Amino acid sequence: MLSIVLATRNSGKLREIRQVLSALPVEVLGLDGFPLVPEPQETGTTFAENARIKAKYYAAATGQWCLSDDSGLVVDALDGRPGVLSARYGSDRCQADAPREQIDRANNEKLLEELSHVPDENRTARFVCHLALSDGEGFPLETTGAVEGKIASEPAGRNGFGYDPVFLPREAEGTMAELTGRQKNAISHRGKAVRKFASLLKDMLARR
Repeated sequence: MLSIVLATRNSGKLREIRQVLSALPVEVLGLDGFPLVPEPQETGTTFAENARIKAKYYAAATGQWCLSDDSGLVVDALDGRPGVLSARYGSDRCQADAPREQIDRANNEKLLEELSHVPDENRTARFVCHLALSDGEGFPLETTGAVEGKIASEPAGRNGFGYDPVFLPREAEGTMAELTGRQKNAISHRGKAVRKFASLLKDMLARR
């Protein structure tokens, strides 16, 4: 069985990716098992660049294959923001070591304030996810997924994390946070990217 470290301490991401890869002979580990490894600087200007930076860094730091996801929200009315800054968009509103729930709330509050005068028809946005698998040297597998939608006028729903409470996907009723985990995985950017990844990984493992 192949062990793959997922480059995140976000339990939501870990749960979602484990669900999709559960049928394959792989063990997906989280970074909680490597508490002494510091985070790298994400200096990329695209989701793909940041995913590769993290994957290669953590593969070297842990001595294991590493799968990194870099994802975020792209809002047309904000010229693509928050983009690669999605995870820390509202960092000026809370401390760096604040709980994830508090950071998510700050991010959403800032986003909604910036869009407060933007009409509904111009609130188009998409979630984008890029996955990169590193063996410590190169990147054997990379995939990308996206889901189109709009930004709601106020948060709704208790499921999910991040911008889920304010994102209205075209492919479902309500926000991402109002969907069940299974419903979200079926349409989400990360779900799409991970399913592509799972298919490619299955083929790769068959050739080993």
